[in-house]
Amino acid sequence: MDLLSYSLDAGIARITLNRPEKRNALNPELIAALSEALAISSHDAKVRVVLIAGAGKDFCAGLDLVGLDVADEAGALGHLASAQNLAGVLLAIRRHPRPVVAAVQGRALGGGAGIATACDLILAAESAALGYPEVKIGFVPAMVAALLRHSVSEKRMFELLAGGEPVAAREAQAIGLINHVFADAEFDAQVEAYVTNLASKSASALSLTKQLLYHTEGMTLEKAIEAGVIMNAVSRSTEDAKLGFAEFRAGVKKKS
Repeated sequence: MDLLSYSLDAGIARITLNRPEKRNALNPELIAALSEALAISSHDAKVRVVLIAGAGKDFCAGLDLVGLDVADEAGALGHLASAQNLAGVLLAIRRHPRPVVAAVQGRALGGGAGIATACDLILAAESAALGYPEVKIGFVPAMVAALLRHSVSEKRMFELLAGGEPVAAREAQAIGLINHVFADAEFDAQVEAYVTNLASKSASALSLTKQLLYHTEGMTLEKAIEAGVIMNAVSRSTEDAKLGFAEFRAGVKKKS
């Protein structure tokens, strides 16, 4: 059975982790497949939105400990390579030219929560939970910490990482970790409606908005506004903007 499925329909690239019997735990092969799917979608001009989901009851249970055993046999360099491969996926999501949306059902734990956290938007079922339990087995969710810092307050981040306890979807939404929570019975339909609506927006505007958001991270206010000036001018010159301006002028003329 393929560890991952990939399809493209109506501008939505759907990436589904497909190890339901292992709660979609991340082994080296699945990480490689996810990296490849992200690369394919990033170079396909027909893609407007990327949706990452998990097959079965859970989004992703994190790293497969069997994979960690393999890395352990290779020593420190093996663990370094394993960590770098997962880091590559997190960065590929953040650097992807299109919005990447996580659809979280069931549990998203450890590296699975990291993948969700790296996404631009997180949609969750009401019964879902996210957690970073690495501390419970003696190691640190160090890469995830870099992402989590930009979603929640510092004290909340420390509590999530040091306590290792999963947080329910509603609470995760309240602290700014996820965007929307949908009733379990309506989850699939609501996710479909959400990503369909997102894909209907200007592809160039979405891409430039994401680029600006992460490009200005850490800048002073003055530098961020200067970067915004350049992006404003660039966005005005796109075909989508020209079409939008023309439609707006035609609408105003029709009303007058």
